[in-house]
Amino acid sequence: MAFVDRFLKKVKYGEPIVVVSGLPRSGTSMSMKMLEAGGVKVVQDGIRSADEDNPKGYFEHEKVKELDKGGDKSWVKNSRGQAIKVISYLLPHLPDDNRYLVIFVLREYAEVLASQQKMLDRRGEKNQTEDERMIAIYDKHLADVKRILAGRPNFEVLYTGYSDTIQDPRKAAREINEFLGGNLDEDKMAAAVDPKLWRNRAQS
Repeated sequence: MAFVDRFLKKVKYGEPIVVVSGLPRSGTSMSMKMLEAGGVKVVQDGIRSADEDNPKGYFEHEKVKELDKGGDKSWVKNSRGQAIKVISYLLPHLPDDNRYLVIFVLREYAEVLASQQKMLDRRGEKNQTEDERMIAIYDKHLADVKRILAGRPNFEVLYTGYSDTIQDPRKAAREINEFLGGNLDEDKMAAAVDPKLWRNRAQS
């Protein structure tokens, strides 16, 4: 049934758009790097270049930031057959005339907050919200996004763990490859994972 369902969706929507999503600083750029290494063409404009926070690159496209502004979204269909990064807050704003295979990266809140704080420190900016408040906001946000995605038939979602991917990149590569149809180079995907970038680990 899964094969038939995907075939019918392909007929209706064309090639799917692979979407990598998650909270800011959750490891979405790492997943984009894996996809690129595995053979997926990634959508990026190169405006935001690699830096100390993301030494492997950000894999972003500026138009994505306008998804919630209510403007023309016809450009999204140009990403069919490719991968694009869309932050979780903008995920519900993707138009319904495409089929999406979403790789949603989950990461410990403590690690997300620590990574965000280091980025703010490097920019000389201050965090305006206490950690406990941010965790509550993130928790509600993720629950809302999961509910929304579950109710949209043109979305399929694979939830992956940031720490799981770094600790066992071959398993993560295999799961992602299977989700996307099984045509990617899993060895190159696994090799694209750099454990040295796990710099903000949650304390056990």
